[in-house]
Amino acid sequence: MKRYQKECKLKDGTVVMLRPLVAEDREGLIAFFQSLPEELRLYLRHDVTDVEIIKSWTENIDYSKVFPILALDGNRIVGDVSLHRIPFGWKHHIGTIRVVVAPDYQDKGLGTLLIHEIVELAAEFGLEKLWAELPLNVPAVIAVFRKAGFSSKAVVEGLVKDLKDRNTDVVIMVCDIGTQYDL
Repeated sequence: MKRYQKECKLKDGTVVMLRPLVAEDREGLIAFFQSLPEELRLYLRHDVTDVEIIKSWTENIDYSKVFPILALDGNRIVGDVSLHRIPFGWKHHIGTIRVVVAPDYQDKGLGTLLIHEIVELAAEFGLEKLWAELPLNVPAVIAVFRKAGFSSKAVVEGLVKDLKDRNTDVVIMVCDIGTQYDL
């Protein structure tokens, strides 16, 4: 897969650049993740306020396992989406998507744009399905994934904890790449 940059216009006219993460993005990525409110960071799989985690991501980039794409407004990272792949076994045809958008860039179409980028990338990589786990109590996020071609497949009640340590439901959403792209 050759490296790319893509300029995109959001609903409000803001122009962002989409490109893969590179090692030189470390400081910008640290600033991006540390600027996120705690209630948004809760849904992430890693403690992104830990500089060592970001350092390991930027020092050990392996696009064949995880393909991270950044959205930049000028030099500021305003969104991050990643495609996680399993190289073998019964899930080798499935990718997992993770996306986060800066609060001041939400409701501008950036989340949908980033998800569409990963769906296209998954098709290029020959994946058949994309999988996302989302909090059921955030309908706006579920709507963004629906708009990008995902459908709800299951709800797991009380699977995770919220900021107040209450059980929260998770919805599993799947995008059938073949249906999206007539493969």
